[in-house]
Amino acid sequence: MDLSIIMVNYRTYHFTRKALESVLQKDHPFTFKIYLVDNASGDGSLEKLEADFSEEINKGLIKIIPSPENKGFAYANNLALKEVQSRYVLLLNSDTEIQGSCLAQCLHYLENHPKVGALGCRVLRDDGSLDKACRRSFPTPLVSFYRITNLSLLFPNSKRFNQYNLGYLDEKGTYEVDSLSGAFMMLRSETIREVGFLDEQFFMYGEDIDWCYRIKAKGWKVVYYGKSEILHHKGGSGSRKQKSKLIYEFYRAMYIFYEKHYKNKYQAVVNAMVYMAIGGQCLMKLTINLFKR
Repeated sequence: MDLSIIMVNYRTYHFTRKALESVLQKDHPFTFKIYLVDNASGDGSLEKLEADFSEEINKGLIKIIPSPENKGFAYANNLALKEVQSRYVLLLNSDTEIQGSCLAQCLHYLENHPKVGALGCRVLRDDGSLDKACRRSFPTPLVSFYRITNLSLLFPNSKRFNQYNLGYLDEKGTYEVDSLSGAFMMLRSETIREVGFLDEQFFMYGEDIDWCYRIKAKGWKVVYYGKSEILHHKGGSGSRKQKSKLIYEFYRAMYIFYEKHYKNKYQAVVNAMVYMAIGGQCLMKLTINLFKR
């Protein structure tokens, strides 16, 4: 098997169906299998998807993995990662759509660049703009400072101030980066065996940055490949309570990542400032969301 594609469904029936169709409706020059993990949706979306794609399931093109409970994005992906037996693996968000020959192009690139452990593509939002999370630098204290103080927005083309989202680089280019987005991340199975699975401490943010950090630490390259693209239907409305959960998990992931990778690299005063910044930003965002109409 050439490629295993892992998707996680959590109450996103319409998006997940489109994502599956964007893969299945193309004639691919490689063998593949889709692992669809349902994160205890409980809304009937899994049953609908099983009915819609019963033929592909019977043919073995899709394997359904129902999770008994929702323990987060990393946990759900790991359920499938434990089963895959292909040369390459793709993490693909359920709210994405593959464009053109993206998968074949990315596989071809990995085939010809054996030192690349993880590859990402250009990820576009519904309005055609770049989803900035698809290529990033690691959030060191200085990089994070530039972002929190909006210096990165004031100087979008600055190599110094816009280190996190790399806005000064050509979005259609190809180059090494620190981190990719879990919305689309293609990896070698060899790399996963060496680095290990996703860290399940992260519930729904941060696991992709953490994985890329560990991948690079093992000597593998992480590359952004802007010649191929997908659509990412990001940012559904949701209730105020749901948004508060997203905000909390976002900043919780920042805290976990810093504790895991940076705490022992900086002095106590720097650590204290970072923790205060994370907590302050989280509290401010939660307060704004609470009073938002």
